[in-house]
Amino acid sequence: MMDLSTNYMGIKLRNPLVASASPLSENIDNFRRLEDAGAAAVVNYSLFEEQITREARTLQDDLSRGTESFAESLTYFPEPEQFIIGPEEYLDHIRKAKQAVNIPVIASLNGCSLGGWTTYAKHIEEAGADGLELNIYFAPTDPNISGAQIENLYIEILKSVKASVKIPVAVKLSPSFSAIAHMGKRLDEAGADALILFNRFYQPDIDLDNLEVAPNLLLSGSYENRLPMRWAAILYGHLKASLAVTTGIHTANDVIKMVMVGADATMLCSTLLKNGIGHVRTLLQDIQSWMQEHEYESVRQMKGSMSQKSCENPQAYERANYMKVLQSFH
Repeated sequence: MMDLSTNYMGIKLRNPLVASASPLSENIDNFRRLEDAGAAAVVNYSLFEEQITREARTLQDDLSRGTESFAESLTYFPEPEQFIIGPEEYLDHIRKAKQAVNIPVIASLNGCSLGGWTTYAKHIEEAGADGLELNIYFAPTDPNISGAQIENLYIEILKSVKASVKIPVAVKLSPSFSAIAHMGKRLDEAGADALILFNRFYQPDIDLDNLEVAPNLLLSGSYENRLPMRWAAILYGHLKASLAVTTGIHTANDVIKMVMVGADATMLCSTLLKNGIGHVRTLLQDIQSWMQEHEYESVRQMKGSMSQKSCENPQAYERANYMKVLQSFH
């Protein structure tokens, strides 16, 4: 019997396929469909810092009506009715999801500053979430903010959340840190139960008809998984924290490669939006076929076998590969 099980941030999963935070989790029935298709866990869509702080500011506005209680920058955020739900509804959604399925349900907090929004981690734990994903989505534009300050912000947010909950906490990392391996080590030492590589920053576009800066969502492709694959290979074996890879996981080959470089879990988003929830079943069948053909009995046997630590030529993940690639095109 082929063993596809893996351990992700202290939680045993039946396989490495985790449905990442996406609009699919807005519907409780989709949790059931994902479980039936074979997904090992589901990450609920994110509760945003702005939703929490907007609710707090709305209360303050009610208490001090007639005063200026909203910062000008808040006009760039959606109005409350444009958010999917508010904080209390989010907690209720977690409760309903836990009642609907037997696989782990992981909550997601999305923010970028120290503050009261992190206290919702405790409420999320109380609602029954099996784990929490910290999606620290921060694009610093102030030239006076140093890289060290940004790193410290991540550490302080993680410590703040870890101090308030007992459930495992994962941190979704940006690929923009100047020293990713060092940052991974710092987060590991600060108590992160898992690191997720990487946060996919959605870049704005320009609407030439209306001369406006506008959002433009493009789903990922498999070609984008090279960056997280490389860093998972480099980090494997150097951290206590689990490793998960997100962005560009579309095929069974993508999943297998990520496990081989050391990933404990692979996060599926764009591929489910493109191909439907049933694609999870296809991925599992294809993974099992590949393992059988190549005589692998378990995911554990594959894990880390192509990491930098295990690779016959570890320089393939460093500068030597850069030079080789540049010279390979004719």
